[in-house]
Amino acid sequence: MKINYFVLGTNDMTASVKFYDSLFEQKGPKQVLATDRMTYWQNDDMAFAVALPFDGESATNGNGTMLGFGVDSAKEVERLHKKAIELGGSCEGEPNQRGPYFSAYVRDLDKNKLCFGCITGA
Repeated sequence: MKINYFVLGTNDMTASVKFYDSLFEQKGPKQVLATDRMTYWQNDDMAFAVALPFDGESATNGNGTMLGFGVDSAKEVERLHKKAIELGGSCEGEPNQRGPYFSAYVRDLDKNKLCFGCITGA
C-alpha cells in the first residue's frame, strides 16, 4: 500500500499556489487542475493538493502532522529546503543525515510541516 494523495489546508489560495508551483518547478509533481477551492499537482507516484477547508472555517496546521516528499539526492533535499525558505517558508530542521535518511524540514506559508528526504545509507 502507498499514499494515494495528500491535501493541506490553506487560508490564502493564491499565495499557496505560488509557493508550491515554485517549489515544484524543477522536479516534482505538475499542477494538473485548479478550482475555486482546490489546486492539484500530480506525477506518476502521487497527487497533492491545497484546499480551502470544506467547512468554511480557517485552515489550521495539525500538531504532529507532517508531509514527507521523497527525492532522489541529498543535493535535491538541500535545494528544496533553501527554495522553501526563499519562498517565505520557515526552517524546522536544517539538511542533515538522520540515520539512513538525509532530510530537511520546513513549514509552508500556512505553517504545515514538510520534510524533504532521501535514503543515503548511514
